[in-house]
Amino acid sequence: MPQRRSHVAPSAAQTELAAALAALRTSLDAPVEFPASVLAEAEAATAPTPELDLRDTPFATLDPAGARDLDQAFHLARNGTGYTVRYAIADVPGFVVPGGAVDAEARLRGQTLYAADGTIPLHPPVLSEDRVSLLPDVDRPALVWTFELDEAGVVTEFRLERTLIRSRVQLDYVSTQQALDRGENGPAALLPEIGALRLEQERLRGGASLNLPDDEVVRTADGGYAMERRRPLPIEEWNAQLSLMTGMAAASLMLDAGVGILRTMPQPDEKSFATFRRQTEALGRPWTTGRYGEYLRTLDRDDPMTLPVLEAAAMLFRGAGYLPFDGTSPADAEQAAIAAPYAHATAPLRRLVDRWVLTICLAVSNEKDVPNWVRESLDELPGLMQASGQRASQLNNATINCVEAALLTPLVGSVIEATVIELREGRATIQIAEPTVTASAPVPAGTAPGDTVSLTLVRADIAKGELEFSL
Repeated sequence: MPQRRSHVAPSAAQTELAAALAALRTSLDAPVEFPASVLAEAEAATAPTPELDLRDTPFATLDPAGARDLDQAFHLARNGTGYTVRYAIADVPGFVVPGGAVDAEARLRGQTLYAADGTIPLHPPVLSEDRVSLLPDVDRPALVWTFELDEAGVVTEFRLERTLIRSRVQLDYVSTQQALDRGENGPAALLPEIGALRLEQERLRGGASLNLPDDEVVRTADGGYAMERRRPLPIEEWNAQLSLMTGMAAASLMLDAGVGILRTMPQPDEKSFATFRRQTEALGRPWTTGRYGEYLRTLDRDDPMTLPVLEAAAMLFRGAGYLPFDGTSPADAEQAAIAAPYAHATAPLRRLVDRWVLTICLAVSNEKDVPNWVRESLDELPGLMQASGQRASQLNNATINCVEAALLTPLVGSVIEATVIELREGRATIQIAEPTVTASAPVPAGTAPGDTVSLTLVRADIAKGELEFSL
């Protein structure tokens, strides 16, 4: 799939950038180093021995290349005219003692933070990158969801069990996509087929996938940094459907039990839809019929006007939150973008709330009482996750801003051409093609999204991550 990379080569700007990125860690309102008591408890942690042994099942993991915190492993098989999907999740609930030092530290952190110069993990690496991670060729306790799907990809039944597994191989997105494109057989051979069926089920539900290009800061071989803008690979969308299917199953279990915590997103209101319709008309790609999810699926990803449309659509994907409940299931439980009730249940190594969801689902599946510590702390989770989400967003935005300023430092005083992505209150979000930078700038009166404008770069402040343009 098309990918653009802009590189900050080793230079004075690179030195300043490295200092700015290091400063971001200390500026965060978040713990970085683990206390000794947390590390000691993590070293001594053990999980219950599973009664079910699935080590003969050849599970595989699929993650970005080089990842160590492997939350999920899968096994896909045909079953008559349908399929059996096993989706194993790292048994974090088995290793983390409720009320212990690791638990308390994880509540402070909320989620793993990803910085350009390394991660700030939710759990000590001895757990997240070693003893709990579903690494290949080692025995691991795991929480395994087993789904039976019919020929249309509809889930006909599912169950959750604590098991012992042994992953056979660690796949990465790029090389596995290439292998699938060549028609090679392998652990992911059925993923395109099952993923496509699940995407069709999403369409039938009225769900919508945004799939915006990702802006990522990456390290380069020469010690510098680069900004990559790339589209998600098809295999990433197919793999995401396994996670979504699991999250919907978890929500179903919790709703039936009357206790749990859902990931929610409200349906956009009519004013938001009306604004989006006007924006699509102005961009020459009018949304005239059907649901907005169906419209987004019709967009040509090679059309230069698609990115401005998707950026405008992002305004519809707002208001996501967490909804705890105990005793009475919420009447309006749907996550609007997914078009179904949904819960975070597949990334417990990297996200706090998943441990609660998995603990509840395992108790319900085994017809046991939900532990008191879960019920007593449910109401704390939305605040903890909101705080960690704000830190993650702050770190990501500040990192990108610093790198973009470094990329443009050599061009201060130059005239730069850019495409207008979005207009708001007299300013525009602009996209510069080379180097790959998204920024805010003033634009001439009468400018519309999709127009090309010429701007002078007045200032690039790497430490503050600020860019200043003039007409």
